[in-house]
Amino acid sequence: MIGILLITHGTLGESLIHCASHVLNKRPPRLKQLGVTAQDDPVMLLPQARTLVKELDTGDGVLILTDIYGGTPSNMASKLLIPGKVEAVAGVSLPMLIRVLTYRDRDLPTIVTKAISGGCEGVLRVPLFKLHNAATGS
Repeated sequence: MIGILLITHGTLGESLIHCASHVLNKRPPRLKQLGVTAQDDPVMLLPQARTLVKELDTGDGVLILTDIYGGTPSNMASKLLIPGKVEAVAGVSLPMLIRVLTYRDRDLPTIVTKAISGGCEGVLRVPLFKLHNAATGS
């Protein structure tokens, strides 16, 4: 099973895990987060991030999800990458996380593709909801 680490600004990762647990009706295993605040020194957080990656990796690899590409969490993730072993995708969202959790028993390249497709396909314009009027039949 692929381990999943969210490295995000503030409490976004914690909130996404909470929401995913609600949607899936359980707390997914091998899922952790590291929140980065404005007061944090990223260099000082890097050892903690490395420890989390090691804890999450049971031999199948780890996928790191970050929020904004080029931001501090994304830059931290880039220092943790090991091609084929530890990969990262930026732009994390609830649809992306749910997709990743759904396909995490597949290999790492597949889960990276699923993360990206989950993020892209999760962005939709919400259509107007029309109530059926029984009196007019419309």
